Amino acid sequence: MASQYNLQMTASPGTIHEAAQALNHSDTTSVAICQSLIARSAAVDARINGFVALDHDAVMKAAEASDRRRAAGNALSPYDGVPVAVKDNISVTGQGCGCASKILSGYHATYDATVIDRLRNAGFVCFGRTNMDEFAMGSSTEHSACGPTRNPWDTRCVPGGSSGGSAAVVASGQAIAAIGSDTGGSIRQPAGFCGVVGLKPTYGRVSRYGLVAFASSLDQIGPITNDVRDAAILLEVIGGHDPRDTTSLPDNCGGFHKALDNVSIRDITVGVPREFFDVDGLTPEVRSAVESAVGMYRDAGCRIVDVEIPHLKYAIAAYYIIATAEASSNLARFDGIRYGARAGDGDDLLTAYLQTRKNGFGAEVKRRIILGTFVLSSGYYDAYYLRAQKIRTLIRNDFEHALAQCDVIISPVTPAPAFKLGSVTTPLEMYLSDIYTVPVNLAGICAISIPASADGRALPVGVQLIGASMAEVPLLQAAHWYHSQREEHAS
Repeated sequence: MASQYNLQMTASPGTIHEAAQALNHSDTTSVAICQSLIARSAAVDARINGFVALDHDAVMKAAEASDRRRAAGNALSPYDGVPVAVKDNISVTGQGCGCASKILSGYHATYDATVIDRLRNAGFVCFGRTNMDEFAMGSSTEHSACGPTRNPWDTRCVPGGSSGGSAAVVASGQAIAAIGSDTGGSIRQPAGFCGVVGLKPTYGRVSRYGLVAFASSLDQIGPITNDVRDAAILLEVIGGHDPRDTTSLPDNCGGFHKALDNVSIRDITVGVPREFFDVDGLTPEVRSAVESAVGMYRDAGCRIVDVEIPHLKYAIAAYYIIATAEASSNLARFDGIRYGARAGDGDDLLTAYLQTRKNGFGAEVKRRIILGTFVLSSGYYDAYYLRAQKIRTLIRNDFEHALAQCDVIISPVTPAPAFKLGSVTTPLEMYLSDIYTVPVNLAGICAISIPASADGRALPVGVQLIGASMAEVPLLQAAHWYHSQREEHAS
């Protein structure tokens, strides 16, 4: 690949646990780490467009406060001073929270999301706002009012979406780690396209308080990192019960980091769903990467079993009915009256509503609002929305039955590696690229994307591992073993 297109390999960003070790041993400072990342961003982000905002003064102020705490022996946690980027749909007090949309231009959050509270309580530094598909509706980060983000491995290609900015800044060395949100694969798909790790926790593991909703029954916040250990660390920090989120699970959210040590991989059973390999558009490179991963687990002594997800073929249709229905309801609040940009004169309320939403929302968001409103309308609710919810139950049952036979299910993340910017021209073609990720959100279970290999164009290919509800420990253990083996072979 021509060097002018490839930015990924020009810097090594390190990991959270490596940065924490250096900080704890006084080998570096938070100020030095943040200065290095800011310099990296200044050098490359004009070509990546991963950040929509990066407030240097706010970052340095937080880093200096962390260094003072450490000097006084009052570090908030081993990770005090480590910077983490944040997706533009998560509230951080005083910072813009625009969801990459014109309709929220000028809006600044008045409170911290729960995940931000927990990051701050552990001393993490909030490091910039990352680009995304508008209101998290997209699979390529091309649907952004801030312009498209580009893939660091090949800037002619998309980074995936909707958390494409978060994945791109981690992959390009502009951030050590990032927080994203996953409604139908929006963490895992960009992680797969950009060659990093993306974890979608069990629905309810991480509070959604402070996350601007796309589809409330599907959205889940999670980490994008350089390795699985970092994903486990961040899940421990941001996870756990939150009384401000009625869907938050009461269970403890810890022990993931230590669970990665001394894993007996022979005790893990890996399920292989044959339906996942009969999908139209599955490329030989992706098929080969997943089959190679299965072979690695088999050679390590894992038990490999065939499992079935018979209702997979209905997942895309069910997902896009449910997600758009919820989006049409959630986005009704954005009218330019209470906050955000307003169009039209103030004398005619209806005109103000219409002009604000017409000018403020992008084409993809409008498309999904219209579709969602249609499937919820009188005469169509039972035919579409209710039926989609029944399919959702069948898919959840499929996964429960399959995961009763194994610890994790292995699959591709996407049918193909990253595509060229502008090359996918129809919404349906874009939606079909989510075939492997949306069933996980419909079922409410956990999954992780891990880098597997590069295709013939040197673009990353990801492998997805899927775990049962609340089964992050075996999921992370299996993923950590595989990622460690891949890193060892690569070196």
